[in-house]
Amino acid sequence: MPSEKKLSAEELARRAEAPPGDTGEMPDPEKILFDSKPPPPFSEDNIFPIEWHTETPKLLDLYEAARDPGWAPNTLPWETLKPENFTLDQRYAISYWFSLLSVFDSSGPAVFARAMIRTYETHQEDPIRRCFFSITRDEVNHEEVCKRAIQALTPDGPLGYEPETPLGRLAQHNIRWYFHNGARYWDGFKKGIHKYELPILFTSFLMGEVASSSLFHSMYQRTTIPVFKEAFRHVGQDEARHMGICLTMFKGVLPKLSDEDKEIITKQLRAGYVFLSGILYEPPDQFWELPDEFGPAHRMLEDVAREGGLGVLRRDERRENWRTAILKMKGLVERYGVEFPEIPEIDIDGKTITFDLDDIVPVF
Repeated sequence: MPSEKKLSAEELARRAEAPPGDTGEMPDPEKILFDSKPPPPFSEDNIFPIEWHTETPKLLDLYEAARDPGWAPNTLPWETLKPENFTLDQRYAISYWFSLLSVFDSSGPAVFARAMIRTYETHQEDPIRRCFFSITRDEVNHEEVCKRAIQALTPDGPLGYEPETPLGRLAQHNIRWYFHNGARYWDGFKKGIHKYELPILFTSFLMGEVASSSLFHSMYQRTTIPVFKEAFRHVGQDEARHMGICLTMFKGVLPKLSDEDKEIITKQLRAGYVFLSGILYEPPDQFWELPDEFGPAHRMLEDVAREGGLGVLRRDERRENWRTAILKMKGLVERYGVEFPEIPEIDIDGKTITFDLDDIVPVF
């Protein structure tokens, strides 16, 4: 008998036998399913099963409009930012302001990235997930603006260079303390992100976007430094878009909130004021751990940055700007039966709230 190696393909095919049970007929799906069983239940907070349902078409429209933000930090005219056009202390002071801003804007990508993951874990509608993605991308751009400003004026800054003047040393001293508080904030956020439902977090995010939109619009109007004027214009537009996203989500969940949820939101609003006043007004001591010398040094550095052309608002202007923004928020939430907290620092009446860091979700 010839070896199989020498058999022709036709002969091998003729001798081949069908596997057991293979009749050549299409299997019956019903028979296959008869004894089948489903997989084990999905664990809580798992991103599976993945679905793409849409409940709020407006959010999808907002995401589509956000696909192309229309700008990028690397395209701004950074070549016009020449250190020799500023005194050494002005360079330290302007870099200092961006370093404080970076406590908020450099935490932004991590905050919204973590929140985006949470939208998957809680199986939010598809447009919400996409909107959080777009906000995360924008926050990365805003962080890059801070980085470029700091590196241009104080290479290796904010902490990796040796200041040559007393004001420069004060700037680094204050920055270290702000970073200390930023680290405390991040620890609190990580613990809080799983503590409450996303509608509660939306309140904090909306508070942050209202604050940011107000800040960058004012800075755009005041600064005389061309690259910063352009940066503030674009960042302000981004923040206004973020505010629209958060406002749409917020309006969707407010009518469905329980009384307990509304009480938590009242606390979150007070917490939002406390955290965000670190850049919008003056950092209250309910959260901020700062030494006595911080305030005088901070005001001095702001004055020098303002002299250098950075559009830093004066204390009374910041107070009024922040008050106007918060009153807008007050009008919105009270419409849906949420009590607004008292904010005596800027003369806003409301419910007296005891600030408890363990009882809120810190959000910058």
